[in-house]
Amino acid sequence: MTAAARKERRQRRRPPHPAGKPHERGIGPFLRDLGPGLVTGAADDDPSGISTYSQAGAAFGFGLLWTALLSFPLMVAVQLMCARLGLVTRCGLASVLRKYYPPWLLWFACCLLVVSNTINIAADLSGMGAGAELLTHVNHVWFVPVFAVVILLFLMFGSYAMLLRIFKWLTLVLFAYVAAAFLAKPSWGAVAKGTFLPQISFTKEYLFTFVAIFGTTISPYLFFWQAAQEVEADEALNHELGDRPRRSLERELRSARTDVSAGMIVSNVVMYFIILTAGATLHAHGNTQVQTAAEAAKALEPVAGKLAALLFTLGIVGTGLLGVPVLAGSAAYAVAEAAAWRRGMDAQPHQARNFYLVIAASMLIGVALSFSPIDPIRLLLWSAVINGILAPPLIIIVLVICNNPKVMGSFRNGRTINVFGGIAAVIMTGSALALIASWIGLLK
Repeated sequence: MTAAARKERRQRRRPPHPAGKPHERGIGPFLRDLGPGLVTGAADDDPSGISTYSQAGAAFGFGLLWTALLSFPLMVAVQLMCARLGLVTRCGLASVLRKYYPPWLLWFACCLLVVSNTINIAADLSGMGAGAELLTHVNHVWFVPVFAVVILLFLMFGSYAMLLRIFKWLTLVLFAYVAAAFLAKPSWGAVAKGTFLPQISFTKEYLFTFVAIFGTTISPYLFFWQAAQEVEADEALNHELGDRPRRSLERELRSARTDVSAGMIVSNVVMYFIILTAGATLHAHGNTQVQTAAEAAKALEPVAGKLAALLFTLGIVGTGLLGVPVLAGSAAYAVAEAAAWRRGMDAQPHQARNFYLVIAASMLIGVALSFSPIDPIRLLLWSAVINGILAPPLIIIVLVICNNPKVMGSFRNGRTINVFGGIAAVIMTGSALALIASWIGLLK
């Protein structure tokens, strides 16, 4: 065989790279690696997150800044497990449970997800309405069904990609909190102390806020969404390039690590500066309880002045338009996978009728719950706490699956990801139990 023939044969055997040349470096390949992980990170800072972080800063000043450092590696570990699960098995989380585990575990996980998602949808829609009320002075309940119908129509007759293209830039408004943090001229010594020297308390308010922070950063719906979107992205790429040799999986997993890490960095930077800004503005002026959207918007006054309400509204509506579809979509993916229905955001309603019925039902129930007498901002906080209580068993389920050789083969979790995933489960379980103990009077 000639040298030219041997070279041609090697080229035919070489698996195509999913995002360009195998050894390509630079900003272009980095940006091409970004996808489901970045979207998940952006959706993580939904209206529930904005309200929770604002309340944390208002109530405790800089005292909870350290949670951003603690939660980051735990978020990466949990979301990376879900991404790896989707890429290795080419199945979503619920599909894996259906194939390899007993039905009771599958439906237990799905029930936890549907309950937390429905409450979260109600809270996010109410928060979006509260932001709109801040500008128009029209009661927030009138905006809730409008937002729900707009999102539902986009999901059913457009595509989630279209929704992202239209509204993802609104989330950049959240970076106004970064500017506001500096313009508020905080004591940077106090900021450093709050960042690197944790001050832990076992009061009801502190535990409530701590559980809410972790519940809105490590949320059940993100687990199912991450795995499902990795599968959809992989199917789209296979359709474009044709079936790829299995040897390319290592490169996909490296790309997923970059994608997930970038998304969680964005999420945590926004989280950190919302807490910092609220601490430097609201807490510093004695406003320790965020009860309304107007009070939450005041944190942006150093950078926006009278436009603070507009910036806050754009931010909370923009993140809601990202977060609510993820909430509804992740519930639909889970139920459809559990029941072996056709699913996918790019399928038409008549092609995946049951999938879209679950989306519509979760949106309608969310709208109904949003008419409760609970103030929208308080409802957002409670949805984060509920996520914090329901997330630990799902993290444990993900850990078990990702260490199962029958499911993951040679791509089981390594020691590092197991350690951080286990720490996430222990911290969230312990804090949730401590909060429950405080409610029933075991802790004072």
